[in-house]
Amino acid sequence: MSLYQLQKLIYHVNRDPSHRERFRQDPAAFVAGYELTEEEKSAALNVDVRKLYILGVHSLLLRPFTLSHKVSNEDYAKALAGLE
Repeated sequence: MSLYQLQKLIYHVNRDPSHRERFRQDPAAFVAGYELTEEEKSAALNVDVRKLYILGVHSLLLRPFTLSHKVSNEDYAKALAGLE
């Protein structure tokens, strides 16, 4: 598992407008620039809140990432609780 790389990807998307735009334009190409497992790639590409949380992404990175992808507070809370 490459949690550092996964959190780095999310940090870049959260904090850098150019990275965020690249992720929006071609997510697969953007994700390919990080050393991730297939599971991590899939979770990032699908904005799979539950999987990202289980993989260890810190909530201070995860929530802004999900907000930028229009995940509601209710859906976020359900995902973290495993109710989705």
